[in-house]
Amino acid sequence: MKKVYLCISTDVIQTGHINIINEAAKLGEVTVGVLCDECAAKYERYPLIPLEERMKIIAGLKGVSHVVVQEDIYYDDILYKLRPDYVVHGDNWKRGYLKKVRERVVQVISEWGGQIVEPPYYKNASFDYFKGAMNELRGLPELRRQKLKDKIERGEIVKVIVTYDGISALLAEKTEVETEKGKKQFDAFWMSSLCDSTVKGKPDIELVDISSRVSVVNDIMEITTKPIIFDADTGGQLEHFGYTIRTLERVGVSAVIIEDKCGLKRNSLLGNEVEQHQDSIENFCEKIKAGKAAKISKNFMIIARIESLILEQGMEDALKRAQEYVKAGADGIMMHSRAKTPDEIFEFADKFRKMDSETPLVVVPTTYATVTEEELKAHGINIVIYANQTLRAAFPAVQKVMQTILENGRCYEANEQCMSIKDILSLIPIK
Repeated sequence: MKKVYLCISTDVIQTGHINIINEAAKLGEVTVGVLCDECAAKYERYPLIPLEERMKIIAGLKGVSHVVVQEDIYYDDILYKLRPDYVVHGDNWKRGYLKKVRERVVQVISEWGGQIVEPPYYKNASFDYFKGAMNELRGLPELRRQKLKDKIERGEIVKVIVTYDGISALLAEKTEVETEKGKKQFDAFWMSSLCDSTVKGKPDIELVDISSRVSVVNDIMEITTKPIIFDADTGGQLEHFGYTIRTLERVGVSAVIIEDKCGLKRNSLLGNEVEQHQDSIENFCEKIKAGKAAKISKNFMIIARIESLILEQGMEDALKRAQEYVKAGADGIMMHSRAKTPDEIFEFADKFRKMDSETPLVVVPTTYATVTEEELKAHGINIVIYANQTLRAAFPAVQKVMQTILENGRCYEANEQCMSIKDILSLIPIK
């Protein structure tokens, strides 16, 4: 009997998949490759159903003889292992980033005379319904938290982009690029206190209260599906911090980051140019413990941000604090730096990893912007936060439009600098 291979990447089995399997079964013995969670996320979205469960579901479908794991969006390894006579896929892979996947398949199976069979891609009205329903599920708080934890545990670099209102979050949710390795998109949102304060025209000194900031979280939670990492500044008073944790957990935040400073909070990038005080290790550990005692979800993360390098207290102080904060229960360590190069971040990460290979490390490469995600990953860093770039980009763009209107006494010349209303409305879902 001829050997037939096809790959399924989604956890939503719909009529189109059944049609493909039926067509494949007419050709011979069908082996289905189930795309691993990491690769499935590159194809579509992070799967709601774990790999093992997806394999069981597909194994139970009529016409499927064997089920295997496909661990790359490219088929090379599995094809060389199985050497199928036919590879079956809907004709939708003739365009977009899947086109390159198809070309590789053609090249590989031609070595033994294999053929591609491409039934028309099938999509019915119920598909959009199910896709929408699954998207709603992905937006649930605990699934967002699990998604963040899973990505860290798989050793991927988590790409986090700042959002400060509903429309910036929608842009972050939907912006993606296609590469040879699949789609690239941001993995989570950063709720920056700097940006939340700035859009309200207020200084970055913990002046915007938690209720006001939670209102923005609600706006973003309602229309997106990605995890939210919340910048909680110093965490406020020790006695209040547990209540803050409960509030953020309840509204759907996946992780909170607090910095080990006390007194009037000033922006870290100002360093010792302004008066700033680092909290004692003992006091900050008590705050971490209070937060850990208050949280309910096992997946909600409390991450400790260390200001030792910002305040020129030295590497040894930073490392000591990191160790003590982890002992106190911190779920991650964020090391901040305002240096122009990543050298001190690399030094900290390398030394920390010799002591601790598990605790997630977070960085914010605002000043050392030339560093790449791959370089950070090579030093054991798990999460990279792009903390203010979208707001900094918006300011000059808006100012330029205003100047253009004033200069010309009309808005015609400004149109070329603006996104069309139609494109803006296309970002906003109608439920």
